[in-house]
Amino acid sequence: MKYWLMKSEPSVYGIDDLARDGVTGWEGVRNYQARNFMRDDMQLGDLALFYHSNANPPGVAGIMRVVREAYPDDTAEDEKSPYFDAKWVAAGKPNRWVRVDLELVEKFAQEVSLQALRADTKLAGLMVTRKGCRLSIQPVEKRHFLRICKLGQTCL
Repeated sequence: MKYWLMKSEPSVYGIDDLARDGVTGWEGVRNYQARNFMRDDMQLGDLALFYHSNANPPGVAGIMRVVREAYPDDTAEDEKSPYFDAKWVAAGKPNRWVRVDLELVEKFAQEVSLQALRADTKLAGLMVTRKGCRLSIQPVEKRHFLRICKLGQTCL
């Protein structure tokens, strides 16, 4: 099993939306490295931290599980989607983007802010705490994952 951190702006899609929906396709990823993590490395059962980015404060809100491995992200071909890839479609090239499906495992009793992540010495090296690290999907070490779960007061 692998562990991940996946970012979403709560104004676009937050953990409460996932709680309502039960399962969601993680669409709109338009960064090659993040796409490659989903396409090449994510497997059924992997766990991911749901991170609210561009929030006040930003932080980890809960845990998700991969319930469907990578498949084509059709929003790239939908002209009405904010994730439409006009340049690629106009060139007549096949869809290059993927998504995975995730289900909610647990919403944290208390969100773990970015400030709290940075302040915790046990989380040294956690990618999201590095200045300038904007990658929307990041691998997380198991020890970091478990520490964040503890900070979020989860029963895992």
